[in-house]
Amino acid sequence: MTNQSSSSPSPILCASFNQDYSGFSIGTRDGFKIFDSDSGRLCYDRAMGAFNIVEMMFGSSLLAIVGAGEQPSLSPRRLCLFNTKTGAAARELNFLTSILAVRLNMKRLIVLLQDKTYIYDLNSLAILDTIDTVSNPKGLCAFSPNLESCYLALPASTTKGSVLLYNVMELQSHCEIEAHRSPLAAIALSSNGLYIATASEQGTIIRVHLVTQATKSYSFRRGTYPSAIYSLSFGPSMQLPDILVATSSSGSVHVFSLAFMINQRSKRSSSLLGSVIPNKINDAFEPAHHYVLPNAVPAGVKSYVMIRGRGADTVAGISPLSQAVISQALITIITFSGYFQQYKFSINHANSGSWSLERELNLLTAIIDNVS
Repeated sequence: MTNQSSSSPSPILCASFNQDYSGFSIGTRDGFKIFDSDSGRLCYDRAMGAFNIVEMMFGSSLLAIVGAGEQPSLSPRRLCLFNTKTGAAARELNFLTSILAVRLNMKRLIVLLQDKTYIYDLNSLAILDTIDTVSNPKGLCAFSPNLESCYLALPASTTKGSVLLYNVMELQSHCEIEAHRSPLAAIALSSNGLYIATASEQGTIIRVHLVTQATKSYSFRRGTYPSAIYSLSFGPSMQLPDILVATSSSGSVHVFSLAFMINQRSKRSSSLLGSVIPNKINDAFEPAHHYVLPNAVPAGVKSYVMIRGRGADTVAGISPLSQAVISQALITIITFSGYFQQYKFSINHANSGSWSLERELNLLTAIIDNVS
């Protein structure tokens, strides 16, 4: 793997995947770039100064961008809706304090400040609601762009790991979940809006809750020693996100099998003992279905992860009757040291996980290939 130094300041100021994971953006001190998630190919490059926020609108030409304040014209208090086709700003919104995060879908635009969150109608930019929040200096949030289960997750406490879930389409609070004893460090919502994953500042336990019932569904132990969780990502299944992936300051990538936990819980609940033991006690940590890729990223280098696709193939030379099927997922990592890594992750019939590095690219030196 290419050497990635963690001693110098991160050349990437921000990175994010779009709503359907087909593309991702990065912001640097020189400008911003848009890439294809499958190949890592550079699709758009604009050199116009430093940016702290660059959010895509699916695969459209619309971007939400916020400057880093290193140039007078790129204030961190100004949100610009930028059209990549025209190369010009479509609309702008100005705020009294720095913008810490922006999320959007086909109907809504969400802007996070340190202690307020604004909900806008994307088409008219009319303000629909304002949420007073606890102090959130990191702009921590999660958003499900699905219009039918369109939830926004925000920290609800500065002293413990409580999550506020807000229905962005119905403009009302959905529930509050007590997820951890320590303050939150990472939140992720599944693309269908049904599940939420959380990690605290301790980073040892990752919990998954069912949004509609506000109940804790599964718990996974990432490790024994504390570690900062940089990102969480659910698998792309439209019915049930059966894989959850995490990256942390240890440099490892963790994959947790929700599908196995679901099957195990179903078996327990149908047994005599399982029927009398409450689910809270049944939240067992299953190390046999926790897969780790160590040293994928240098320790301390911030990284974001997502799962682009998955499938299953019968193992060659083994009878299909043996149920020997390999489950596969493509896992993409964006590092703030400037690298794109794509791994193929497989689980074989013996429940053994394996990793292979399919592609690695330097995002900062990528150039647009104009050859069709």
